[in-house]
Amino acid sequence: MAYGLVYDYLIGQSIEAYKYFGAHFVREEVEEIEELPPLKKGGKPIINRIKKHKEYTVFRLYAPLAHDVSVIGEWNNWEAGVHNMFRIDEAGIWEAIIPGLVNYQSYKYHFRNAHGIYVDKADPFAFFSELRPNTCSRLFDIEGFMWHDAPYLKDRDRNFNRPMSIYEVHLGSWKGLVDGRHISYEEIADYLIPYVRENGFTHVEIMPITQYPFDGSWGYQATGFFSVDSRYGNPFQLMSFIDRMHQAGIGVILDFVVVHFASDVYGLIEFDGSRMYEYSDPQNTFSQWGSPQFDLGKDPVRSFLMSAVHYFIDYFHFDGIRIDAVSNSLFWDGNKTRGENTGGVEFLKRLTKKIHERHKDVMMIAEDSSDYSGVTKPLEYGGIGFDYKWDLGWMNDTLKYYAKDPVYKKYEHNKLTFSMHYFFSENFLLPLSHDEVVHGKGTIINKMWGDYDTKFALIRNLLSYQFAHPGKKLNFMGNELASFDEWNEQRSLPWVLKTFPKHDSITRLIRDLNRIYAYEPAMHFEEHNPHHFNWLMVDNAEQSVFAFERRVGPSHLVFVFNMTPNYYDNYQVGLSRPGQYQEIFNSDKDVYGGWNQYNGGALETNDWSGPENRPTSLTIKLASYGAMIFKYIGPKSSMGAIEEKEVDISSLAPKKKVGRPRKN
Repeated sequence: MAYGLVYDYLIGQSIEAYKYFGAHFVREEVEEIEELPPLKKGGKPIINRIKKHKEYTVFRLYAPLAHDVSVIGEWNNWEAGVHNMFRIDEAGIWEAIIPGLVNYQSYKYHFRNAHGIYVDKADPFAFFSELRPNTCSRLFDIEGFMWHDAPYLKDRDRNFNRPMSIYEVHLGSWKGLVDGRHISYEEIADYLIPYVRENGFTHVEIMPITQYPFDGSWGYQATGFFSVDSRYGNPFQLMSFIDRMHQAGIGVILDFVVVHFASDVYGLIEFDGSRMYEYSDPQNTFSQWGSPQFDLGKDPVRSFLMSAVHYFIDYFHFDGIRIDAVSNSLFWDGNKTRGENTGGVEFLKRLTKKIHERHKDVMMIAEDSSDYSGVTKPLEYGGIGFDYKWDLGWMNDTLKYYAKDPVYKKYEHNKLTFSMHYFFSENFLLPLSHDEVVHGKGTIINKMWGDYDTKFALIRNLLSYQFAHPGKKLNFMGNELASFDEWNEQRSLPWVLKTFPKHDSITRLIRDLNRIYAYEPAMHFEEHNPHHFNWLMVDNAEQSVFAFERRVGPSHLVFVFNMTPNYYDNYQVGLSRPGQYQEIFNSDKDVYGGWNQYNGGALETNDWSGPENRPTSLTIKLASYGAMIFKYIGPKSSMGAIEEKEVDISSLAPKKKVGRPRKN
């Protein structure tokens, strides 16, 4: 088995290298034979077979150009040469067996590198690490956690026909420091689980929690790719966090970086004196962020990264992996003019193939800003094999549109319509992520045009549009608070905003949108099938009013958006289907901070055609900056009069727990 793992690692085919490399506690049952004197003179000696448990720790390191390697740690006073490692093959694998070690002891590898210089390096396969500013690896027995999430895993899939509304979280700043320390994974779960369920999100995506030294990197420049971030606890505590999420019906997605790593000298950089993990070509050694780039064309590097991704799925039960900066793997430095990075493309294909072969129910998500074709197409059709791709074009165009003075929106009309020209070419996910609320970009509400009240009206409209548009949803923590302050990883979210009705109403709005999204098949079933989407009003640039419908079986919804402050008491919207429609959502209702210009109960279509040559029409009250959803409820009434009644959004809550939509 060991030979096979090593061979697969060297040829870039391993996804389980963590089972061989690194530090592993071993417990063996051995039999010792004890010979006792005979009971009587001349008799045979008594053979006593004693079963004993032998415990030791096996260290294995891949460092082809290293020499004079030893394990140094707190148990040997950090003295080199006390516990030497022996080279066990020509490939450059070193091994040491040390008895008597226990969890949490710190260690490093000490060796002479290719330049003849002695260095101390952290274990690339360590399961746990010291918290910055300390830099050592720590022993941790990764086996034996007791899981309780079997029912969730049995029902898990990749959510193509289920609602998926993701709440993106930076664990350290969601709740913030308590008594000067980060709260643990388990403590975060105490607060996060009820909050996520109450607000209707189906999944949580956590920003990188592989060990990283600099807080300001947010985990995107790591030193330990198998090492759980010790800011919040040990690996078992992270497992507990995910186990409890699953028991609450909430999926968990991990943000993972395969492009680059931290440049700290104790880490992977020039590991054995050579550019073992990074590109040897000086033109590509460092990324635009100044960090060393993984050489995705090297087979051992491929095995290292694929194994790291699989480790978090295998041991931690993550439901999806979001791969960061995919464009930098597809093209050199993410720059299409520099050409395709064929090694990176092959790596991504191999990664998605192997993960899906082993875990058919785990999502692979690409954060990709490029126009590379086929990122979410299956490998057999020439694609890269991801399940979803972030629609960063939609995000950029949409935010630019909402920042425009309404007077000029008619000249930017295509920014709202363009996404549907390409949307069905990939399985897109609509992100309003952490990248949009940092580095002087302003928060989401700050990007909206206008004065205080107008900004709130527009963010209500924007969030309604995000949920109405086909594609899975992602919102960064704090979007639901409509905070005017940019996110800062050093401080908590401004939870005090929940005491202000104007801000708390945005949380209510997202909660209700999540409920409708989960309840209505038209909003989540086969979202990437063009058969279920139809523009109703797409050319009205002069008024900046948009309308479209989405339909799956009996679930038929019409969405209308007014992008200007103009109010219309009797507005004609062209429809494709005559009958009765009921307004089930209006962003201008007072519970969301609006002015209550809504339509109330059921409405009937007119007997005349509508705008843009639609066969029928509906006369509605169209609020200033209003966004509304109408649901088809049946054919036209023969009685004439329709009973007026207001729709209670709470009645649209899905029958099952969050994340478990009803079967279609």
